[in-house]
Amino acid sequence: MQVFAKEEKIDITLVASDDALAAGVVDEFRQAGLKIWGPTKIASKLEWSKAFAKDFMQRHDLPTAKFRVFNNFEKANEYLKEQPLPIVVKADGLALGKGVVICHSVEEAYGALENIMVKKIFADSGNTVVIEEFLVGPEISIHALSDGKNYDIFPPSQDHKRIGENDMGPNTAGMGTIAPLPFVDEEIMKKIDKDIIAPTLEAMRKEGTPFEGILYPSLMLTKDGPKIIEFNARFGDPEAQTYMRLLDTDLLDIIEACVDKKLNKTKIKWKNSFACNIALASGGYPGNYIKGKIISGIEEVKLQKDIIIFHANTKVEGEKLVTSGGRVLGISSVGDTLVEALAKAYKAIEKISFEGMQYRKDIGKSALDLEKTNYPN
Repeated sequence: MQVFAKEEKIDITLVASDDALAAGVVDEFRQAGLKIWGPTKIASKLEWSKAFAKDFMQRHDLPTAKFRVFNNFEKANEYLKEQPLPIVVKADGLALGKGVVICHSVEEAYGALENIMVKKIFADSGNTVVIEEFLVGPEISIHALSDGKNYDIFPPSQDHKRIGENDMGPNTAGMGTIAPLPFVDEEIMKKIDKDIIAPTLEAMRKEGTPFEGILYPSLMLTKDGPKIIEFNARFGDPEAQTYMRLLDTDLLDIIEACVDKKLNKTKIKWKNSFACNIALASGGYPGNYIKGKIISGIEEVKLQKDIIIFHANTKVEGEKLVTSGGRVLGISSVGDTLVEALAKAYKAIEKISFEGMQYRKDIGKSALDLEKTNYPN
């Protein structure tokens, strides 16, 4: 890749995927004297090893769920039998967002452990597992841009990870996102900054692995305060699409300031709007699905105001646009209110179709319900 960057005289490279970060692409480019944005391999280990991340949180007294790490199936299974339900079982390594299983019975927990550690459904990512307590509360996504010293926190967003409405069914890589969140006020954001973002970045510097790029912790707003579910070391998907609809500063200017370690001299501006991005997925996702289904309605939707369509897994065959993966399209919209943004997106979705198409019809509902109850009061 660095050879291509040199030959094509690429000014700056952005690393946006977890597997590329885990492979050490940033390190290789820097060694070649090329300008690149993203955390190093060791800094991004906060994402590509959940066991490492949990130990890091424990070392630095960062708020998170109680946990144990195992690389032996029998010992992990014995531990599970003694724990209260529900319980969370996580594959240690990268698993396309599908390596986390919330188990509501001993049988379900055993099955998850067997699938990950014995059947190796996530290959070597399941050699080690993290078993942790089940946290209760609204889950939110926080993104902090860091140049290794300075940082800036984006507006809070919320992904909807389960395939089914009312957060039912297996985890996916994300079925829809909203931002900002009407139930997360300035006081909550200050606490997140003070208790999570600032100490995490400071701890990374102290350990000699300063974090440069996007630090994205998934948080649970529990009755005891915000707690870290897990760390990511890049933009969330579909959170990134939503942020791009709200960002009012040129992204390239921000990235260059981050690479040049001058983030403190750049003012990041946001539109005074709400945005959403709703995923349209193939039938069967996140399990087995069939590709090559013809997609219709795209051209008509493009004409609708405030709608942008993000292509996730599509390709052109002849003159037809067809599906080529699990999550196929992201339908995004903006509005003066969250209700307005969601209404526009769902209106657009009515025009689009492909065989087996599935999507959640309740994106943003829980956030609006929390706003009505004046959360957290």
